[in-house]
Formats: sequence, C-alpha cells, structure tokens
Amino acid sequence: MALINRNDKRRFEKISSVLRLLNSKMASAVRSKVLKVINKQNHGIISTVVRQKSSYPPEKNLLTSAFKDLPVTGYTANDFVWQNLDRWPDKTATVCAVTGRGYTYAQTHKMSVAFAASLRTKLKLQNDDKVAIILPNLPEYPVTILGVLQAGCIASMMNPVYTADELKRQIQLVKCKAVVTSQISYANVKKALTELKLDIPIILTDNEGLPEGTIKFAEFAQDFGLDTSCLKSVHRGPKDLAILPFSSGTTGFPKGVVLTHESVVAMNQQIADPEIIAIKETSATNQAVLPAILPFFHIFGFNALMMNQLSLGVKLVTLPYFKPELFLQTLVQHKAEVLFIVPPMVVFLGKHPAVTSKHLESVYGIISGAAPVSKGDAQAVLAKNPNILFRQGYGLTETNGACTIGKNDDTNHSSVGHVLGSAEVKIADLTTQEALGPGEEGEIWYRGPNVMARYYENEEATKEVLTEDGWYKTGDIGKYDENKYLYVTDRLKELIKVKGFQVPPAELEMVLRTHPKVLDCAVLGIPDPISGEVPKAFIVPQPGQTVNEEEILEHINTKVTVYKKIKSVQFVSEIPKNPAGKILRKKLKELYC
Repeated sequence: MALINRNDKRRFEKISSVLRLLNSKMASAVRSKVLKVINKQNHGIISTVVRQKSSYPPEKNLLTSAFKDLPVTGYTANDFVWQNLDRWPDKTATVCAVTGRGYTYAQTHKMSVAFAASLRTKLKLQNDDKVAIILPNLPEYPVTILGVLQAGCIASMMNPVYTADELKRQIQLVKCKAVVTSQISYANVKKALTELKLDIPIILTDNEGLPEGTIKFAEFAQDFGLDTSCLKSVHRGPKDLAILPFSSGTTGFPKGVVLTHESVVAMNQQIADPEIIAIKETSATNQAVLPAILPFFHIFGFNALMMNQLSLGVKLVTLPYFKPELFLQTLVQHKAEVLFIVPPMVVFLGKHPAVTSKHLESVYGIISGAAPVSKGDAQAVLAKNPNILFRQGYGLTETNGACTIGKNDDTNHSSVGHVLGSAEVKIADLTTQEALGPGEEGEIWYRGPNVMARYYENEEATKEVLTEDGWYKTGDIGKYDENKYLYVTDRLKELIKVKGFQVPPAELEMVLRTHPKVLDCAVLGIPDPISGEVPKAFIVPQPGQTVNEEEILEHINTKVTVYKKIKSVQFVSEIPKNPAGKILRKKLKELYC
C-alpha cells in the first residue's frame, strides 16, 4: 500500500489495525458505521490508501491499467451500496416501467433490513447459507439481494426463464436453503424442487393469487416490527463469499462462480472511475435516470447496472422483459441518460427503423458489453445523437463482469477499451503461453482484484483457468496496440479451422453487419472434405428488405483473405443468444444445420 505523505503514517497504521479488526471480528452493520466515522474524521484517509498493483514478479509485455489504482475500503458489498444513503434517502431508487411501483432509497434500505432479519429469525438461516434469486428485473430485486447479503447469506442469481431441468442443475449444485421468485417462474421452480425432493421455503414477490405453501414477499420485507438485533451478530468481511452467479455456459453446462465481497466491491470501484462515463452526481436538484434492461441475474446487470448505480443514488427504471415498444417508451418517458446494454440492443438502436433521434435525445452515455460491437454499429447509434459518449467494455462472470472499458476521451469504437484499475492483461501465446507484444494475437489472460476466487465445488475446472500466479485464462482471443487499447477477436474454442488456419467468426460477423440490408448475423464453421471446415453465414435481413446470397458473398469475400471467405449463406428469422447477447453457436447449429 502507498500513503499520501509521511505525516499520515502513524495515523494510517492505527487505522489499518482498526480495519483488520473490522474485517475479521466486527458485525457488518457496525463495521459500516465505524468505517464512515473513521473516513470523515480523518479527511477521507481510507480512500487515499491505494491497493498495491501486483505482488507478483514483473513480466515483459503486460498491458497495464490506464486508470487509477483502487482505494481500500473494508466494505462488504451491501455496505458499499449503502455508504451514502444519508445523502439521498428520499430519492427514488427503483420504479417498474410496467406497473409504476417503486421505492425510495430509504424504503429500499428499510425493506432489505427487514428481509434480512426475517431470513435469520423466521427461516433460521445462518452465515453462508445459499438463497436462490430467480426473478426478472423488479424493484424487489435489490431489496432481496441486499437483504440476503446483510443476513450473512450467499445470493445465487438464476435465470427466471430457465426450464425446470436447467434450474434443477443449479439449485442442486448450490444446495440453496430458500428460493425467492415470482409467479412467472414458480411452476418451473416448484417442478425442479419436487424432482430434487427438496422441501425448502419459496418466497413469491406477487401480492395476490399465491399458491398454497408459498410465502408472501411482503411478510418478510415489510415486517417492520420485527426485532432486527439478530443482525448485529452477523460477521462478514471482504474475503467472505457474497454471490454465486453462473458462467454463461457457452462451452458446456454453466458453472457456479465464487465471488467474494472484496471482489464485488473492487468491480464497483473500477467502473465508478470518473474517467469512464461519469454519472451526474445525485443532489437535491439532480438524479440520473437509467433504464435497467440488462437482467440483474447476469453479472454485468448485477454490478454495472444495479449495485454500482444504487451506490451513486441513481434512479433505476426496471424492465422485467425486453419489448421494443416498452424500451423506447421508457427512454422518452423517463428521459434516460445512460444506457448499459449489449450488442443486440446497439444494433436495434442503430438500425431499427422504429428508433429515431427523439428516443436518444436525453442519452449522453452508452456502455456496451458482453460481446464485441462493430465500428459501424456504434456509428449507426451516434448518427442519431452525435453527443453520446459510446464506450465498449469487456468482461466475464469470472471477473465480476468487466476487465476493460473505454475512457471519456476515447474515439476508438473498435476496441473494448483499457484495462481497469489495479489490474493487468497478458496476451499469451497459444503454444508457449509467453506474453506477446502489441499487435500479436493470443489468449487474453487477466489479473486483478475483481477476479473470482474459484468455481464452486469444481476444482478441476478452476485449475484449468486460474494459474498459481493469479492469472485468469479468459478463453478469448485478442490483441492490444501501442496505445493500450485491447481488441477481442473471438473465443478460443469458437475458432473455425480452415486448412489449419484459425478464422475468428466474430471478425467475419463485423464485416457482415456493415451491409445495409443485414440486421443481425452469425458465422459457423461447417465440415468440409477438403478444408476441414469452411465458414457459413446465417443472416437476419433488415425488416422490409430483400437480400440474396450473391449480394452477401460479394460484400464480404472482397474484404477478407482467401481462407476466410464465406462459402454459403442461410437466411434465418433470428440468431439465438444468451441474455448477455452472446451468440449460442451450439443452438444455432441445432436449429439450422
């Protein structure tokens, strides 16, 4: 750790000893208050202490951060969200775009405390017990997850549209002691629990028509007469497990990802850097508005959209599902200012004829993640509002949602930005694993305070991706340039092998998307007796447009080298993707090949 000056040394040493005590012995609720007092009385000294960049031996050709190092806070994830609650208690925290139901920050906090106390007293849950949260984006989601964390439990977020079989695998893996869901998912949840022969409490967020044997959410979250003194004995520190989301599963069944309080807080500090699109500070006269369209169960939606924005006093307009009309109505009605979205939404905003400049006139920032966005798709959005700061980010569930992101002054829309604070990237040679230099393609390895601790109960998978010296092997192919910009070209296991040459599908997809008649696309490798594999394009045409195979082939094959040329084209109605916008290539093959 580095100090601001020598005069602070003695004071800092005393504070450090207090922080160690807080992290190991003091209850979460008390620790949060003490941290606040220490910071105020010592002129923000906690935030002046920076995390050491790396304790590992230096290596050549590492891509280092372009952002400031992270301050040490000692907060748990829930404490981090509530650290400035007293600045905006009466501001709206969440409001549902469909029903108009919403809660202020004070109400959200009060309900989360009641929910936490209910879990401890009514369900007798203990530290490290898992609670499955199977909900769409609702105002009750933050109440639930912050309550679970305050109770000392672990939140495992699951996809509310999963089938019973998909839920069964995840519920069985985490051994959850309770489930919070809605009637949308209830039938599948109940079926999964029945087949697993699990008799655990099911809490439903709905107010009416509850199935027999379920618990009404309000009975937990609005039981304000409940004694909350049980929470004083909850001991949680930065190293404790906070959330247990699941990897995207594009290379097999989803794996449970162990994320600690420390790693979640680090992620939220990293993306709150003022050199990234700065959310306007909440005050008596101002409050930024963000539509919460990315699913909270996904790590990008959980951290970048929910936790981070709540810590900043932002108003979140929750959308439980994506419907173009509802999304566009929300942008205009609520005067949305910043959008956290994924590439399919970028394409929708830029290319769909229903989207006009009016829908984007209040927006000053867009951050897209989960998959690469082509320069043409970004420019199509900017054509409707040139004042928007458009940034790409790159990350994975295993890194709490982000590794890199663009800076405020960036104009490079083809890269995924710069390495986040207190982190570093290595482009590893696919054969030797040595660090490569600028312009050389290899596997992206990432090291930083936001990396997962391990895969849950999967030591073999953990060893495959985490090295002894702290690197996480992303499985993505990329490169960086002399200006510290990172470029992601594809997933290692999705490369098409043409006569021994490696062809990244994402590269071809970016070229295809520049065709004015193409709304969406994907490229797969299909078996070929001579080449081993050859690229095939799957095209979703623009609404009302007619396009043929010859046009597509002429458009792309003049722009790529011979072994990358598309050999055939198939027109389809949609490209299957996961909730984060990543192409499900296995599903694509099942549907169309």
